[in-house]
Amino acid sequence: MKKQENINIAGKQYDPSDYERTDSLSSTLATTHEQVSDVYMEGTVDGVIEDVNGKDIPLSGQNEQ
Repeated sequence: MKKQENINIAGKQYDPSDYERTDSLSSTLATTHEQVSDVYMEGTVDGVIEDVNGKDIPLSGQNEQ
């Protein structure tokens, strides 16, 4: 990887258009933004991650007792 390409990746920040993009970095930023937004708005940690597409994904061990 070229030095300039590394700088561009390291400096990338979330953008609302990341939800429509298909590259790995944009989709990861969109997923992270969704998770942070959900936790902030709900104010709770319930062990469920909401996917960008709206599907709830329980964390492993969630239902184990």
